[in-house]
Amino acid sequence: PGRTVELRRKGPGQAALVAWVVGAGTGVLAAVVVRRGVDRVVATVQDPRARACARENLAKLNVLDKVQVVQADLFPEGRASLVVCNPPWIPARPSSPLEHSVYDEGGRMLTGFLKGLSAHLAPKGEGWMILSDLAALLGLRSREELLALPESSGLRGEGRFEAKTQPPKPAHHP
Repeated sequence: PGRTVELRRKGPGQAALVAWVVGAGTGVLAAVVVRRGVDRVVATVQDPRARACARENLAKLNVLDKVQVVQADLFPEGRASLVVCNPPWIPARPSSPLEHSVYDEGGRMLTGFLKGLSAHLAPKGEGWMILSDLAALLGLRSREELLALPESSGLRGEGRFEAKTQPPKPAHHP
């Protein structure tokens, strides 16, 4: 998780007045977006227990006052200046609610985000998709397939930011 948050901290773009985090899960990505200078975030989460977890984490991170956690299957109503999504990485069937954060059967969330993004962006808005290459490394989908998804969904990319995995440094004990 620490490596992913570091990538998110370095992401492209300007601070937006209102941002959405689609499929916000634990709420940590919404907190990172707030700390990047966004005034208000709407975080969508389907599962009631996950929404409660997100609210609890956002409160602990002292940003709950800037984040509205809502129930939605992907996007809330309206448009936003910045829409961020970190879809599950592995195209397989989840067997429990917790596994929805890792498994995305048939790429439903990944393709749903990409196909619905343009309809939910404000003029000159930005969409950020933060995606692990774990599925490609495991041979479950190709890197080329992942890189082609935005264009095949009718999106035009302004750029791509990639980060190499940085394993955590071992703790040094005197």
